[in-house]
Parts: sequence; C-alpha cells; structure tokens
Amino acid sequence: MFGAFLFLTSYLQQNLGYSPILTGVAFLPMTLTVMASATIVNTELAPRLGPRPLVMLGMALGAGAMAYLTGLGIHSSYPTAVMPTLVLMGVGLGLVFAPAMNNGTLGVEPRDAGVATATVNTSQQIGGAIGTALLSTLATSATNNYLAGSVPTATAVAHATVHGYTAAFAWSAAIFALGTVIAAVVFHRGAPQAAEAAQPAFAH
Repeated sequence: MFGAFLFLTSYLQQNLGYSPILTGVAFLPMTLTVMASATIVNTELAPRLGPRPLVMLGMALGAGAMAYLTGLGIHSSYPTAVMPTLVLMGVGLGLVFAPAMNNGTLGVEPRDAGVATATVNTSQQIGGAIGTALLSTLATSATNNYLAGSVPTATAVAHATVHGYTAAFAWSAAIFALGTVIAAVVFHRGAPQAAEAAQPAFAH
C-alpha cells in the first residue's frame, strides 16, 4: 500500500503537474472513505460478521483498485483514472484496518496489551518499508527494461516511467490478492465471540 501510494504521488506530480498541496487534496477522497467505512465496520459489521469476510473483501477491493491503476497513461485524467481507485481503495482499507488491528490484540492479557499493540504497529511499519523497497526495485527494473535499446527522449522516458508505475501497481494487485487468500486461512469464521466460544476450554 505504501509503495503504491508513493508511485501514485509521483504520477500526480510529474505526469499530471499537481503541486504537493494539490496532490494532498487529491488523496482526500480516499481518506474520507477510509474514515466512513472504518466507522461502519467497527460499529456495525465487525461485531456481526467477524474479521474474516471483511478483511477478505477489503483485500479483494484493494487488488481491484491496484489492477485498475495499471491502465494509467502518461496523460490520464484524475476524475476517471485516479479518483475511482482512491475511493475503492478507501473502502477496502476501511474494511481491513479496523478488524485486523482489533483481531491482532484479541485475547491478550491486559498486562500484555501495550506490547501486543506495539508489535502490531511495528509489524505494519516493517511491512511498509519492505513493500516500498520491493516495489521501488520492481518499478525501476521495469522502467530500465522499457528504455533498453531505445533513445531516451523526454517522451520515451515519460512512457517508461509510467510503465514502471503500472508494473508496481500490478505487483501490488497480486500482493493484495495473496492477502485475500491469507485472510481466508488465518482468520476465524464468524464473529469474535462465536470464535472464542468454539475454542476448547482448558482447566487451570
């Protein structure tokens, strides 16, 4: 996710000519959608459905959003090529973040709550760093391969750069799709209360 947003930020500024402030405004649809969907998930959906279907759906929406971005061209339109993706991604992230974070500390003893929360947050930061480095390497490789054997004119470089971005978006879509499968395997079926009740009790 972090790597994908890095490339989308570069695309908005370098290809569409957005200023840093306008780029931040361009991401607002995603921010607002994350807030709205996460609130609905926390208050209405997670207590009834549990994390499994929500995280799976959120990951699938993320995969779809990233796949849609692979169609970007050097002069694509923000309203038609970027904003729908941000809204879709916002819904997907809202479905993922709240139940995943809550489930990450579910059942932890109160005295261990701080350590558990810090571990979850640290894991997220490490994953973001690794993902950004990996996607940057893949994008750079795709850009260089696109330019190999050709004259590096301004137009060729622009096309090669966007090709690198779309390659990173394609890999991001694949990672989100893998996340959908992993969520189906690791999360319990049903609401948290039902999952806890289904676990065998052990005598102390």
